[in-house]
Amino acid sequence: QVQLAESGGGLVQAGGSLRLSCAASGRTFSRYAMGWFRQAPGKEREFVAAISWSGGSSAYTDSVKGRFTISKDNAKNTVYLQMNSLKPEDTAVYYCGANYAYYSDSYYYTADEYKYWGQGTQVTVSS
Repeated sequence: QVQLAESGGGLVQAGGSLRLSCAASGRTFSRYAMGWFRQAPGKEREFVAAISWSGGSSAYTDSVKGRFTISKDNAKNTVYLQMNSLKPEDTAVYYCGANYAYYSDSYYYTADEYKYWGQGTQVTVSS
């Protein structure tokens, strides 16, 4: 069993930055691919970014490319999402997900592929 806990959300003005953290506990973290998703009111949960357990491969949804960066510190059992140049449309509850990955460079794009989830952290970007 893996427990995930997000933190770092808050209220920020457009153009500002936030860094989200997702701390994992419970089992060996190093072989888990990780992802960030977000869900705005009235919308489905959508993919934001993902990273392989090696940290060598990552992916982003088009709307955040060049603005967000996902990273992973296996020694700290933590994955991060650095969010720069935030826009009002980035407002959502952000969730991190985890699942075991056999291959070091594998990651997952869809919510169904993640077995473990955190409780979410609210990000609000004002215009």
